[in-house]
Amino acid sequence: MKFIQLILIALLITSCRSVQVQNDTSNQSRSSSVTFSTSESVGKTLFYLASDELEGRDTGSEGIEKAAAFLEDLMKKNGVKPYFKTYRDTLSNFDKPAYNIVGYLEGNDPNLKNEFVIIGAHYDHIGRIKAVNGDDIGNGANDNASGSTAVTELIKYFGKNKGNKRSLLFVFFSAEEKGLLGSKHLAKKLHDKKMDLYFMFNFEMIGVPMKRTDMLMYITGFGKSNMASKINEIAGENLVGYIPMQTQYQLFRASDNYPFYTEFNVPAQTVSTFDFENFEFYHQPDDEFELMKPEHMAKVVNKMIPVLEQMMNAPTKEIELNGK
Repeated sequence: MKFIQLILIALLITSCRSVQVQNDTSNQSRSSSVTFSTSESVGKTLFYLASDELEGRDTGSEGIEKAAAFLEDLMKKNGVKPYFKTYRDTLSNFDKPAYNIVGYLEGNDPNLKNEFVIIGAHYDHIGRIKAVNGDDIGNGANDNASGSTAVTELIKYFGKNKGNKRSLLFVFFSAEEKGLLGSKHLAKKLHDKKMDLYFMFNFEMIGVPMKRTDMLMYITGFGKSNMASKINEIAGENLVGYIPMQTQYQLFRASDNYPFYTEFNVPAQTVSTFDFENFEFYHQPDDEFELMKPEHMAKVVNKMIPVLEQMMNAPTKEIELNGK
């Protein structure tokens, strides 16, 4: 009888250990948000980028020059070096002097550092436009000071922690509003240099939350790769999803992810929380800081930090185009 009891106890211990191992393994693929980004930090950057002082950040204008200097200084203060001779990547396809701002954080793995991940957002907007109630500045708080602000938060995080095994490029694109000119220029330039690009991740219009609650963001090109499913697997929740509007308006082709997809044939996608129902001032003077939700933006950043960290540090290229 005592022998049987010992067998039962041993089986129970083994079973408990098995459950513990399963739980530990499961937890490795789940990643709760961090608490790095704050609404105060987000708000401070967003307030400046969307301020009247920058006059709507039109490509080639004095206003976007101020934004460029601000972003260069932020990279320098956070230990992110220029990828080229300077942070400025001069556009070859625009008539006025215009610049992408490109920062570089070398990977810490001797082999994986030769592969690159690009995290970006466009920092230009439409400048001065037809006045509404006496206001003629298209401040572009949501479009796309919000996405640019998210990238600045990631620069602060990775610049401080340097936990990236692969090398990172942080890019603020110019002339997106002129037809994706900044990203077209840079994608071709990097492709000609034979960069080994793993994936490109882009932020576009994340200033206000979506009305729906079944996802925090949607991702363009949802079915192009397994990026969406991998993000949700790592997050342990439905962080990104699909909305029909992205197909109707061909949003996959409408932002700076697209030139990297066409040049490199790798996963290159955009996340957004602009769902065509939650913000009515697209390309209007009322796209102002006061309408943004910094606490929501901080949540987006904090959810994405550990997800991006796991994606970029995977031992193999787990993010793949569907059909490969």
